Amino acid sequence: MYLHIGGEEIIRKSSVIGIFDLDKTSQSHVTRGYLAAAESAGQVVSAAEDIPKSFVVTSESVGGQTVYLSQMNTVTLARRNEDGMKLD
Repeated sequence: MYLHIGGEEIIRKSSVIGIFDLDKTSQSHVTRGYLAAAESAGQVVSAAEDIPKSFVVTSESVGGQTVYLSQMNTVTLARRNEDGMKLD
């Protein structure tokens, strides 16, 4: 099963660690530090054509995590994650 997170980005549902609201979580210095470190390590992928509203942390990359920025809100992504998406 796959999850469409915006733009041309589709990720495996099984690799999703968490879906987070960017506005709410970026108020924490811990989250800002995590996102800055992920960006420095080249682990951030933007699926947002506009200002991102959320980010999805996945275990897709070998030996690490990938952070996807999405312009979709967390409710939409969570619904899609529950419903799933099959690619045949």
